[in-house]
Amino acid sequence: MPAPTKITFFEFLTPLITSGKKTITIRDESESHYVPGTQVEVFTLETDQKVCEIKILAVEPLRFEDIGEFHAEQEAIELPRLKELIKEIYPNTDELYMITYELV
Repeated sequence: MPAPTKITFFEFLTPLITSGKKTITIRDESESHYVPGTQVEVFTLETDQKVCEIKILAVEPLRFEDIGEFHAEQEAIELPRLKELIKEIYPNTDELYMITYELV
């Protein structure tokens, strides 16, 4: 399977990505196939508009209960809101993946 070349984010998160404040994303297994060292185009989920490009630095397993202040800081969102958002998106998943990236 070739490495993905596109990733989507909620539109409200894209300014955090383009400013460099948001440096990780937490996804489930279906979206964990990004490859460190590859470049990926960022699009908005709602309108499929290209926002920027990022370089994948790492993909690491992460359990929901291990999400803490570090992750909230990297996501540039408050911890309670982060956990709430993840449970909305992945309601029945405790096995997640942290994808670390940087702007290109």
